Amino acid sequence: MKEEAAAWFHNKWKVPKEAYLESIEAYLDHETEYGWYLCLDSGRIIGGLGVIENDFHDRKDLAPNVCAVYTEEEYRCQGIARYLLDMVYNDMKSKGITPIYLITDHIGFYEKYGWEFLCMVQGDNEPYMTRMYIHR
Repeated sequence: MKEEAAAWFHNKWKVPKEAYLESIEAYLDHETEYGWYLCLDSGRIIGGLGVIENDFHDRKDLAPNVCAVYTEEEYRCQGIARYLLDMVYNDMKSKGITPIYLITDHIGFYEKYGWEFLCMVQGDNEPYMTRMYIHR
């Protein structure tokens, strides 16, 4: 499903499809411990997220980053994001990779799932600072 997944993430976040595909393939080829996670309904992607070294911000020391968290609108409020976030945290922890980080403009959402506000970071080519969270 790598092509479909890359297209789905591109459609949601407008990052080039090739960038997603390259990252997905690196994980599948065991070149990185950082991966991509999907939630499917009858074979259709309804949610997903990834783990990458840096999610386009200036704090390169805060890695890895959960990125591209998205749940299709008609599937929201059903625990899908929580399931995916728990899955990625447990997977990274099983590999000895803790803590993990994410950036977001949401306030109150990630806190419900064990994430703590850490600091403000400057996004690449962004005029405003954004919130960085940590999960220990």
